[in-house]
Amino acid sequence: MPALMEARLLVFAAILSLLSPSVGAVAAERETPPPPLAVLGGEGTRFAEPGMIAPDFKVLDVEGHPFRLSEEVSRKPVLLLFWSVFCDPCRAEMATLQKAHDKYGGRDLTVVAVAVDGEPLRNTIGGFARQEGYTFKVLVDELDATERWKVADAYGVAVTPTLLLLEKGGKVLLRKGGKIREDELEKAVSPLLKK
Repeated sequence: MPALMEARLLVFAAILSLLSPSVGAVAAERETPPPPLAVLGGEGTRFAEPGMIAPDFKVLDVEGHPFRLSEEVSRKPVLLLFWSVFCDPCRAEMATLQKAHDKYGGRDLTVVAVAVDGEPLRNTIGGFARQEGYTFKVLVDELDATERWKVADAYGVAVTPTLLLLEKGGKVLLRKGGKIREDELEKAVSPLLKK
């Protein structure tokens, strides 16, 4: 009996010695933080959140004209919406954006909507914007060389609609996923335009 128990202990020790490197590797993997999804420059990696400088980008609007964020925020605040033509709440949000554009657009505020549907749907996106009578800039996000969205991935957009309010200079003042009420938007935008 003692010999049998000793043999079992030796087998068990052998199994443990084989497993211990992989157990250690699994523990090490758990301690490693997940890879960053968006780089905003400076220290660390995070999404575009209030208090941070929004990442710059350059994409085309539905008419094929280039739009560069840094040029706009150097002149005035920007209201930026990420949306999809297939998203019903986005359609309601676009109507709210049009009201903000009608009230503040042009001289005081730049209103921009970034469609996350991609280049193949440019004509559909443009047709929808014309049909609804949107007069603000409607941009189309595009894939970069690594097959990531140039704008949505840099901003960490996981849901549509996602709205950001950027002050002149590009600092993020507000980030809201989901629908925003008109009074919420008015409350956020009004003080910014009085500066």
